Amino acid sequence: MNESYEALQEKLGYRFKDISLLETALTHSSYANEKNTICNERLEFLGDAVLGFVSATYLYTNYDLPEGELTKHRASRVCEAALCVFAKELDIGSALRLGKGEERMGGREKPSMLADAFEAVLAAVYLDGGLEEAKKIALRFVARHDFLDDSKDYKTILQEVIQRNREEHVEYVLVGEEGPAHQKKFTVEVHLNSNVIGKGEGKSKKIAEQTAAKEALKLMGIVK
Repeated sequence: MNESYEALQEKLGYRFKDISLLETALTHSSYANEKNTICNERLEFLGDAVLGFVSATYLYTNYDLPEGELTKHRASRVCEAALCVFAKELDIGSALRLGKGEERMGGREKPSMLADAFEAVLAAVYLDGGLEEAKKIALRFVARHDFLDDSKDYKTILQEVIQRNREEHVEYVLVGEEGPAHQKKFTVEVHLNSNVIGKGEGKSKKIAEQTAAKEALKLMGIVK
């Protein structure tokens, strides 16, 4: 069996009875067109529905919020940026089957491709092992990446999102410091390459950095 498939199954915590489902989930249309085989687009469609259902059920069960707020928070969990983080943690990119052109163009790092593949893999688990197995995997990410939790480490989330593009670099820059020693206020900017993508203030540099990271994630549509 393909070593990358073995590694992915280990990270998923699920072993396929029908490995062809996983193979299809990892087959991009560029590869399918070259080899005249089936791509992962139909599985992606199904996986989107499974992930949406699991996320909605989780939010409904755990948070007493009105429908509009539940919808917003579900969207944050199933957006492309969040799915990229999930896919990167599973190292799905290394297992993708790509056409020669996509391979040359760095398809294994493309956010849309990784997000689609994550949904396809989830659908493959659903078809192979049922809803409960798919739910276990989805909840590992949906519940842990809980964007309603104000204690969340926003710097870590931002770093995970940015890491999908190796050429990108995040830096936190102290741009202001005022007040007496016992009542300092720090101002920090977070830079993506040379661009300011967030700004935060706090009683410590650490708090200011977290606030800046949260602002950057708001800009990306990952948190509200």
